[in-house]
Amino acid sequence: MKLRRKNKFAAEVATSSLNDIMFFLLLFFLIISTVANPNVIKLMLPKASSTQQLSKKQVTLSVDDKKQYFIDKKPVDPANLENELKTMMAGIAEPTVVVRFDKALTVQDLVDVLQTGAKLNIKMVMATSK
Repeated sequence: MKLRRKNKFAAEVATSSLNDIMFFLLLFFLIISTVANPNVIKLMLPKASSTQQLSKKQVTLSVDDKKQYFIDKKPVDPANLENELKTMMAGIAEPTVVVRFDKALTVQDLVDVLQTGAKLNIKMVMATSK
């Protein structure tokens, strides 16, 4: 009497290294997303219907909801803002400042910043979210 074993070959997918790969991909994308624009302070920007891109070297002036001023992530005293902008824009042919202003602040606060730029003959551009 001949007995046959019924061992059939079953295909398996090895998924033990899949967890490591997914972890490294997640880490990679998180690091790249923070490096994409390092001179940005998280603000709630006002909305605009159309946007315009700048192709020049620019300085970012951010004002958060607590009225703290930052020039390229460097904290600046509001009383010393004019002098800091003057030193940053020295030697630049067409000085341009991107103003990132929190939407919780008043229009008068924005006008004060824009007057400082007008006094120094600096082109001020308002950043908005789409």
